[in-house]
Amino acid sequence: MALRVAVTLGLPDRLGGDGAPTGDLAAELGVSPVALELLLTHLTTLGIVERTPTGHRTTAYGENLRADADNGLANLLDLGTAGGRAELAFVELAHSVTTGRAAYPHRYGRDFWTDLGEHARLRESFDRQMTHRFEAQLPRVVAGVDWSRFTTLVDVGGGRGGLLAAVLTAHPGLRGHLVDLEPTAAEARRTFGAHGLDERARVTAGSFFDPLPAGADAYLLCDVLHNWDDEHAGLVLARCAEAARPGGRVLVVEGIGGLPAGSEGGLAMLVIFGGRERRLDEFRALASPHGLVLDTVTELTGQRCLLEFRFADDG
Repeated sequence: MALRVAVTLGLPDRLGGDGAPTGDLAAELGVSPVALELLLTHLTTLGIVERTPTGHRTTAYGENLRADADNGLANLLDLGTAGGRAELAFVELAHSVTTGRAAYPHRYGRDFWTDLGEHARLRESFDRQMTHRFEAQLPRVVAGVDWSRFTTLVDVGGGRGGLLAAVLTAHPGLRGHLVDLEPTAAEARRTFGAHGLDERARVTAGSFFDPLPAGADAYLLCDVLHNWDDEHAGLVLARCAEAARPGGRVLVVEGIGGLPAGSEGGLAMLVIFGGRERRLDEFRALASPHGLVLDTVTELTGQRCLLEFRFADDG
């Protein structure tokens, strides 16, 4: 929590260079100078800042928490961003374990997605967090799937378009269509424009709970289903299935439950969204009512697998 408050106050950024006196910094921030000194003392113990003759300054280690460090930490820790706000819901973990429902609305009085829809800063920080956390794995996801089998691909809930842009860039014969809510859809349009993909990439602003663009060869759900309980995840799959009929494929990229490395993520999905990282048998059960059967499972990274679904009558 000390790190979260330090980032929320912007201390790693404000104490760059030669640093600043505690009294001046407290006045600038409008906080208690005595309490700020206590926080800075603990941050010194942690190696985030160091004392100077006049106050404190950020250490080389502490610079990892600067907003411009390009590692995603500040965006995740800041209590004013989607990530920081969401993780505070873990104090209500007992509620989730007792009821099987998300703790986020129990703490804040509204669900995570409603919060994002009503607060632009939360939405923007969430989109930034999702883009950043996937960047390192992007090359392996692109290389680990035979995308050349398809001529048209719909990225359902595709965010700012980083994955679809990478796939289209690697496969010039493929055309893509991304579906997500505004203003994320507008960001995706800018992503495709920046990659010179305007002629091969379409964007539709809309919800994946509504009918999807029909007739594509494949429908991609990347880190989508684990955000939802079975009822809503099943509805997303139903929309993909109805759009993909009769011969399309549904591709699910996310973590698989039951693996030790994914245990923390499973709890996070429960607490924040009321979802979970599902086991393979749970994916099969979720897909079966919509005529989908699990065809293949391919490990892409240490955190994500590709689950490819086909229609039961498609041999």
